[in-house]
Amino acid sequence: MTYLDYSATTPVNDEVLDSFNKACKNFPGNPNSLHKLGVQANQLINEATEQIASLINVKPSEIIYTSGSSESNNLAIKGIALKYKNRGKRIITTPLEHSSVYGPLNYLESLGFEIVYVKLKDDGKIDLDDLEKLINDETILVCVNAVNSEMGIIQPIDEIGLIIKKYPKCFFHVDITQAIGKINIDLTNVSLASFSAHKFYGLKGIGVLVKKEKITLEPLIHGGKSTTIYRSGTPALPLIVSLSKALRLVLNLNCYDYVANLNQDLRAFFANYALVKINSPKDALAHILNISVLGVKPESMLHALEEYDIYISTQSACSSPNTSSLAVYSVTKSKERAESSLRISLSHLTMTKDIAFFKEKFDVCYEKLTKLKDNSSQIFRLNAGL
Repeated sequence: MTYLDYSATTPVNDEVLDSFNKACKNFPGNPNSLHKLGVQANQLINEATEQIASLINVKPSEIIYTSGSSESNNLAIKGIALKYKNRGKRIITTPLEHSSVYGPLNYLESLGFEIVYVKLKDDGKIDLDDLEKLINDETILVCVNAVNSEMGIIQPIDEIGLIIKKYPKCFFHVDITQAIGKINIDLTNVSLASFSAHKFYGLKGIGVLVKKEKITLEPLIHGGKSTTIYRSGTPALPLIVSLSKALRLVLNLNCYDYVANLNQDLRAFFANYALVKINSPKDALAHILNISVLGVKPESMLHALEEYDIYISTQSACSSPNTSSLAVYSVTKSKERAESSLRISLSHLTMTKDIAFFKEKFDVCYEKLTKLKDNSSQIFRLNAGL
């Protein structure tokens, strides 16, 4: 198998899975229980929380456990909007966000909130001057992802945060799901941050929302004691412990240059194909390379490669099927490229032989699918009497 879809999800690290299994077997108590087993389980959660907080340089009290980034994004956006709606109903975001950001924003728009989109520069980074112009007394939240999940565009989070700090009534939420474990992220000027363990070799079903002190939220889930007042339910001890382990391991990796070399190899390879356009900017995250094969449906290329046990993606794994990429269109201004975009996502686990095999089979699929396209065009011209 040649797996090139790491931005959708990553395989679980064996050490992480081992930590999960040990927590399941050795700590059976409910962390909310008052007996010895409950106290032991709660102590283990506290230790894991302290480690997570230390690794990302926040306070343990600022960690909220969720089921993943989608829930974290929903809790951050709805939680702020519903709690601070008396301050204003204006929210600023970008055309590059994940569907779990657009979902709650669309919901809030139906409740009367104003959703405003900041302009992008040619490289996909947000226009900081435009952002500052858009912020007014009614603005309560700005949502910007640290790294776009489709094209790998890296946003200047520190600079954005400094701008927003000038407006005390406005909060800054950052989805760091595609960034954490790959590039350094400083949360000093960030109000809220979301991430999920399965993007860095952890288990599915556990994520975090970092919520800075002095910020309050309207919870999505009410009822029952938990690790915080913002997310009720029995704490998922084994998942929390495994997330802590996964985060520690991934932050100790030093493999960006290796992945960047794989990325450059693919960029040079795709330059040989007339119908292939590279959509990811040159300074995008090395782990993500977005391309378009003009005139070829992305699903056709995806399934053609799948026949060789090669796995890539069309858009973000959570995107609606059969839709063109808003992110690609927003940056390239090309409908054709947006309708034919593909995402190749890499990892330190990607071997050079994987890239060589992918290139070999891509060439076969490209020739087959573009030939079919040419034949279809000729048949259409004949039938039309042209």
